[in-house]
Amino acid sequence: MKIGIFDSGIGGVSVLNEAYHYIPEAEYIFYADVDHVPYGIRTPEEITGYVDEIVDNLIGRGSDVIVIACNTATSVAASFVRSKYELPIIGIEPAVKPAVETAMKTKERVLVMATPVTIRENKLKTLLSRVDKTHVVDLLPMPGLVRFAEAEKFDDPEVDAYIEEQLAVYNKSAYSEVVLGCTHFNYFKPAIAEAFGSTGKEVELVDGNEGTVRHLAELLQIDAEFDPDIDIEDFSNRTIYLQSGREAGEADRQKYIRLHRRLEMIRNY
Repeated sequence: MKIGIFDSGIGGVSVLNEAYHYIPEAEYIFYADVDHVPYGIRTPEEITGYVDEIVDNLIGRGSDVIVIACNTATSVAASFVRSKYELPIIGIEPAVKPAVETAMKTKERVLVMATPVTIRENKLKTLLSRVDKTHVVDLLPMPGLVRFAEAEKFDDPEVDAYIEEQLAVYNKSAYSEVVLGCTHFNYFKPAIAEAFGSTGKEVELVDGNEGTVRHLAELLQIDAEFDPDIDIEDFSNRTIYLQSGREAGEADRQKYIRLHRRLEMIRNY
C-alpha cells in the first residue's frame, strides 16, 4: 500500500509524521511544492492547477490513496481533484468542531489561526456555520509563520515578535482553544503556547493531523493505534520525498529528518 501525501511546503511533514505512528506498514511518498510555496498568497485558479499536477504526479508514482496535507489546498481544490480522479483523496480541515465543543464547556473562546486563503474560502465559512452556533470563534491570518517554517526558523526572537504582533488586538485571556489551521503552524507550538502563557493563561493547541490520519486508516480499513516507539529516522529514510516533482537530494532529506525530530520533540505541546 502506497500513500501519497502533499503540501505546498514542509507543513505536511507534520501529517506524514503522524501517519508513521498510526500506519507504519505503508509506503510513503511526500510531495512538497517548494516552487510555489506559500499557497496562502496564490489565487484559487493557481492553487487548483498546482494540486491537479501534484495529484497526477503521485498517481503516476503508484499512490493508492492521496492525502492533501494542506488546509489551503483542501479548501480550494479538493472537490475538483476528487471529481477528476478515481482513487480516494483525503483532505484536511481546521479542527474547529472539537475546539468549539471544549470552549462551550469552559465558557471561553476559540482562536483559529490559518492562512488568508483558508480564512476567505467558503469551506471554512461553511464549517463555522455548522459548528459555531454561539459565535465563539475568531479568525486570525498568520501567513508569516509559513515563511518562518520554510526557513526552519522555529525558536527565534523574530517569530516570537511576529506572534505577539498578530495577537496584539486580541484579549489572549479570553481563549481556551487555539486551532492551528495550517500544517506549517505545528512547528511553532512552543512559541504559540508561550505567547498565551505570558498572561498566565494555558491554552489547548488543536490541529487536524490526528483526525486526518485516523480517517485515512478507516478508509484503508486499518485498526490503527498510535505507536510511540517507531524509528522516525528509519521511516524517513524509506520515504520518497519530492520537491515540486524532483526527488530530494541528500541535503533536503536531512532537512526532513530535522523536521521529524522537531515534531517528535514538541509532540506533547
